[in-house]
Amino acid sequence: MDNLALWQRYQDWLYYNEDLGIYLDISRISFSDAQIEQLKPKFDKAFKDIEALEAGAIANPDENRMVGHYWLRDPDLAPTAKLRQDIIDTNNSVIDFQQQIHSGAIHPPSGGKFTDILSIGIGGSALGPQFVAQALAPDQPPLKIHFIDNTDPAGIDKVIANIGDRLETTLVSVISKSGGTPETRNGMLEVKKVYQDRNLDFASHAFAITGKNSKLEAIAEREGWLAIFPMRDWVGGRTSELSPVGLVAAALQGIDIKAMLEGAKAMDALTRNHNLKDNPAALLAMAWYCAGNGRGEKDMVILPYKDSLLLFSRYLQQLIMESLGKEKDLDGNVVNQGIAVYGNKGSTDQHAYVQQLREGVNNFFLTFIEVLKDRTGEYVEIEPDITSGDYLKGFLLGTRTALNDKQRDSITITIPKVNERIVGALIALYERGVSIYASLVNINAYHQPGVEAGKKAAASVLEIQKQVVDTLKQTSSPVSLAELADRANASDEIETIYKIVRHLYANDRGIMVQGNIGKPDTIKISWQG
Repeated sequence: MDNLALWQRYQDWLYYNEDLGIYLDISRISFSDAQIEQLKPKFDKAFKDIEALEAGAIANPDENRMVGHYWLRDPDLAPTAKLRQDIIDTNNSVIDFQQQIHSGAIHPPSGGKFTDILSIGIGGSALGPQFVAQALAPDQPPLKIHFIDNTDPAGIDKVIANIGDRLETTLVSVISKSGGTPETRNGMLEVKKVYQDRNLDFASHAFAITGKNSKLEAIAEREGWLAIFPMRDWVGGRTSELSPVGLVAAALQGIDIKAMLEGAKAMDALTRNHNLKDNPAALLAMAWYCAGNGRGEKDMVILPYKDSLLLFSRYLQQLIMESLGKEKDLDGNVVNQGIAVYGNKGSTDQHAYVQQLREGVNNFFLTFIEVLKDRTGEYVEIEPDITSGDYLKGFLLGTRTALNDKQRDSITITIPKVNERIVGALIALYERGVSIYASLVNINAYHQPGVEAGKKAAASVLEIQKQVVDTLKQTSSPVSLAELADRANASDEIETIYKIVRHLYANDRGIMVQGNIGKPDTIKISWQG
């Protein structure tokens, strides 16, 4: 297709909303008019599915839950007056908490004001807040945020070390819907010990974001934490950024959460349009469908040309892959659906993996995110009439052209600037795009049995570890790996037992090993204590 034909295709498919200043260009995705015609019945169903979701239909049959993250930014949509008022009251309580922290009305026991936030959570309880902090936090925020988002001891130690002497003025946020998420519980217990070791009262520094009647709520109430904010069962972790999960931390950093909610509400309204060309989320879902033949045959590469959007791809990984990665469709057929997501930022990635994208295996489609506003200050000419921002734009457009020349599909989203309203709109755009795509491929985007299976498997490993340690404590002489597995009644888990022994031995956890640890058949194991 020559340049004039591409220009006409661009104009034919360009979406623009003047209010938000957002452009969506899917013209460089390979699709035909015939494909669009074939998809019309699927889109008709998808639009009805969206209406049912927003009306309060049960969308997560595993847990008999509604899905209502849309109501968070437009409480009038909530299916009951009680829910509506609960959302309004919660948002008001977030703002009230922010004001009390910023004013010093709520302060550390030592006096003064809180200076930092330590956020403990994982998955949706970390990825959204991390993305928003990177994108929107001011250079000198009222409170600087830190994250513990894993159960890696060295990682926890590093975060604590970075906070240093400011621990006594650090506000600790613990985020877990059930209160039983192991990674979050572990992080909380580790941080509690640090506070205890420094003779600081943890409860006077902590607040919880959790589900009603959860284990975490009980702990926070019993110990007298500063506040408890709700995680509702109708908001999934990956769509929770515009709930207290993301709003509390954002507000404390000085981010305008009302503008984020307003941007999401505005985008939600645009994505209710039943006309394909006037619905940006439907266009996005259509592009994904056509690029991967409705089977996720191509990976989604996210490439924002703005440093502040660095973590957008990580945030979208969970939103998209956890929502769309499903073994079975709604009819029980094995379909193994999903779209793999990865990315970093432009133009950095032009010096990393764009070489393969242009000339290697054609197993992806790329989403460029262009930001029109270069910087808030005055521009600097690095050549006559040329700025660094001009180079960034040139790299984006040049890479788009170079990929198109090799028949590599791409989408381009253009936003006016990175601010609260636009970030809220981007979050809502992708949330709705996921919902529509899931309907197109006939899967449920709002349950995640694979995640639960992984959690159960991890728990079983820890049970085996307890059996191994108990067995060794009762064994008087060194035993082989096979003997240990047999005595622990876990002969079929000998590989797992070997890896448990290796881990305990590496960490001086009471295990004595004779022989070559790298050759399992040669070792004898005993308990040293």
